[in-house]
Parts: sequence; C-alpha cells; structure tokens
Amino acid sequence: MTAEVVTRPERTAGSDFARLSKKIAEQGLMARRPGYYAARIAAVTVLTAGGWTAFVLVGASWWTLAVAAFLAVVFGQVALLAHDIAHRQVFRLRKASERAGRITANAGIGMGYGWWQEKHTRHHANPNHEELDPDIAPDVMVWSQDQARSAKGLPRLIGRSQAYAFFPLITLEAFNLHVASVRALADRSLKHRLLEGALLVGHFAVYLTVLFLVLPPGMAIAFLAVHQCLFGVYLGSVFAPNHKGMPIRRGKDRADFLRRQVLTSRNVRGNWFTDIALGGLNYQIEHHLFPSMPSPNLRRAQTIVRHYCEELGVAYLETGLITSYRQALRSLHEAGAPLRRTGPATS
Repeated sequence: MTAEVVTRPERTAGSDFARLSKKIAEQGLMARRPGYYAARIAAVTVLTAGGWTAFVLVGASWWTLAVAAFLAVVFGQVALLAHDIAHRQVFRLRKASERAGRITANAGIGMGYGWWQEKHTRHHANPNHEELDPDIAPDVMVWSQDQARSAKGLPRLIGRSQAYAFFPLITLEAFNLHVASVRALADRSLKHRLLEGALLVGHFAVYLTVLFLVLPPGMAIAFLAVHQCLFGVYLGSVFAPNHKGMPIRRGKDRADFLRRQVLTSRNVRGNWFTDIALGGLNYQIEHHLFPSMPSPNLRRAQTIVRHYCEELGVAYLETGLITSYRQALRSLHEAGAPLRRTGPATS
C-alpha cells in the first residue's frame, strides 16, 4: 500500500520543533492557498496545451526541437505540481489529492504516482540516511565512501569519475522514471495498480502516436530524445541542490525531527524566478520541516525558521544555485575516492 507524502513530525510538548511549529501556525502559514494553486494549475495547463499546439503547427521542421525543449520545461513544471499535490498542499481531502496526482503524474508526464509517492515518503522520513533514504541508494552512483568500498557492477565502474558523469547521467532521469513506474506495476501492494497502469499506458500511447503522426520517424525520435533528455536534466537540476553534499547519516543516527531535517537539507538563494523554476524546493529546509505547507508560503516561513535555528545554534545552510551544484559535485568526487585508489573491478 502506498503512503501519503505527509511526514508526521514529532510534536512532543516542549520540543524544539513543537515551539517552531507554534510560531509557524500563529502566522497562518499552514493555511491552504486555493487561489494560488488554481492560477498555477491553469498556467501549467495553458503552457502544456500551447506547447503541443506549437508542435502541431511547426510540423515536420527541425524547429520542432525548440518545441521539445520548451515542453521539457513544461513537463518539469507538471512534475513540481504533482509534488505539491502529493504533499497535500493543494487539496484538503486525500481522495481529491490522489485523483489529481494520478492525472498529473501518470497521465500528464508518464510517472507512476503511487510508486513515487511511497518512495518520496521514505525520503522525507529519513533524508540522507544511508540505509533508509531511497534517494541515496547506490543504484548507479555511490553517495558515500562506505558505499564506494562495497560497490560492484555499474556503481563501481561509474563511481570513480561520477562527479564528471553526473550531468550527462541525469539526461536519462526521465527515462529512469518511466521505467521504474512501469516496473512498480508488478508490485501487488501498489494501490490502484490497474488504474495507474492504464493511465501510464494511455500516456505513452498518446505521446508516441502524436509524435509519429506529425513527424517522420527520424525527426520523431530526435524530438523524443531532446524532450526526454532535457526533461531529465531539469528534474535533476531541481532536486540535486536539496540534499546532495549534505551530511549522510547511518545506523541509529537519527537525531530529533528538527535537526534531522535541517542538517541534511540545503536552501538555494534566489528571487521570484528561482521560486518558479525550482517550484519552491529552493526552500528545502522549510519544506522538509513542514511538507504540507503550500509552496508560496515557504519564503515567509524561511525568516522564522532561520532565526529560530540561529537561536538554537543549529547550522542552517543557504547557498547560491551554482555553489549548491559545486558542493554536490565535490561530495560525489569525494565519495568515489576509494574507487580511484583501487581501480575498477576486474570481474
């Protein structure tokens, strides 16, 4: 059974997080923003319709690759909207959230809502925990030197130079999401498995049919490659600054809820454009502390959270976007150090 992406923090009376939560609630920052999300959903819908209309109008011209790049950004915005829906930021009722999430994720961009939701819930509960956070499992890359020492196969091969391979590899992230979503349908515990499968098949069928009806085969394949690769780069570029390069925890190192979230997260400094491009995830610390807080409220919450962390003496990290990538890549390079010393496996 899938779990809601609603991390339930420990609000023990008198705890550091309980006091912070009270400050946030007093400012009304947990209140939903229906007007904002109505406008955002309308904007994403218009951009999606506009992109596919442009695709048809441009037709069999290599200018269609520019449309592919535009639609990659639009798909990224759809993914960010699905993220907010899954966190119950948009709709109060669970059923409404699930319906909207499946339409947005499965039918909209070909990502399994139920599979992603369960995975993301585990990440929120234990961010950057080597055994408990699926986002730092050593599937292709290694995220710590301990993982590097025990790596085999592809992670061992790539890990030696993974910092240089990171951005090329995230061009495959969209394909990875599609494949993982389809593979998850084999799990009988997946809630509404048939519905999710039908929506995924519907997305892929309509997507490929439209491409090969409008474009000749070679151009259709080129469009697909540009669209999906840039979509992957956008997703990877949004999520990489959040936790990569931050402390990794192991074993029983869980700390209390506030420190578990703050010390493993990084904020990205920016302006209104950064807020739109990163979907509010540039306020990663606030988002992890209050995952159901509507994203437009995170900027106001940041001031409260940052000052509160200063009072407690809890490290609060905020960097520019380029610096966040630099720190993430440096961490990847350091994680792969044992593999550079021992070299690739011979078997």
